[in-house]
Amino acid sequence: MKMFKTDKDDDLYYYFNAKKEKRWLYRYRYYDAFGKRREKSKQGFKSENEAYRALLQVKTAIVNGDIKKVENENLTVGEWLDIWFETNKNQWGITTRENRALTIETIIKPLLGKIKLLKLDKVTYKRLFINKLLNEYSPGSVAAYHAQFKTAINAAVDTEILLRNRFNKITIPQPKKESENFYTALELKKFLEAFERHENITNYTMVLLLALTGMRKGECMGLKWNDINFEDMTVSVSRTRDTKGVRPPKTKNSYRTIKVIGELTNQLKVYRKWCKELMLSFGKRLSEDDFIFINKSSGNPVSHSILKSAIDRVTKKENLKRITVHGLRHTHATILVGKRIPVKVISERLGNTPEMILTIYGHSFKELEEESVEAFADALGL
Repeated sequence: MKMFKTDKDDDLYYYFNAKKEKRWLYRYRYYDAFGKRREKSKQGFKSENEAYRALLQVKTAIVNGDIKKVENENLTVGEWLDIWFETNKNQWGITTRENRALTIETIIKPLLGKIKLLKLDKVTYKRLFINKLLNEYSPGSVAAYHAQFKTAINAAVDTEILLRNRFNKITIPQPKKESENFYTALELKKFLEAFERHENITNYTMVLLLALTGMRKGECMGLKWNDINFEDMTVSVSRTRDTKGVRPPKTKNSYRTIKVIGELTNQLKVYRKWCKELMLSFGKRLSEDDFIFINKSSGNPVSHSILKSAIDRVTKKENLKRITVHGLRHTHATILVGKRIPVKVISERLGNTPEMILTIYGHSFKELEEESVEAFADALGL
């Protein structure tokens, strides 16, 4: 490409692209912090003034000592996260390292990875990251992902790639109180009956499975027919599926096999028969490696947002208490706590640690503790 120097600045040039269109570029040589000769260039400007303004910004940054800002102008969020992770991973514990690697690859990069780090502002971050995550995850999970992103950004500030962390004052809406986001056993029974009356077989089977197993939504979406053992009456969790695709479960504890009741296996048998007939209508055979929950109109796996809309419809139509999809998991756990099922059994069933169960449902255990004191006193006639 032949370049022609302009009269405006010695570091400013114009050229003609492949379409014979006149364009401008700048090439500016400078010394970095180690005294090494560097060059910063950029082309494709449609006007001389546009190119000149960009060149002045580079020169001003270098004069002010912001050399790293110039050198990292094109660094993307994804590239920085890779640098941050590789630089610090050996300082973190195994669990922290694995959790951060998973969050980076499956949560942050798909939404923000290609955006230039220096260009990412608070409005864009809230729109493309926070708001989208809130459509799929609980506020508590979104707050955790946000906290990890802020940690990575603080590291960029410490490294002097960024001047400050723009994302410190972003607030995440608080989740519903645990006492609000679950059903009693009677409320759940009415809810499931309403779902069976008003919703299609796919939605009803999904809701029934979530309510009777305490599984996470992504785990339910990731189930395949070979995960169901009808003879032993168990459901095995070995993957999760969401808007980012199929991936391993949330934690090591999430890999589990859940014992289920006959009502659920019977419904799954009815649903499998329906799925076989549906797939045959598309000229296909149902495979044991197919995802269980499929769309009636296409035979493809259902979308992640299908249950939220269904719950909204049913609770509004039947004037029932509104809970989230995740509230079905809380419902399952709370009912088990109320039936005095040991913490270890509940944690294994839900794929959590006993410590996490005690933290989340501590208020329920506190109520049981008070009941046990009263029961003991009654037994002694005190």
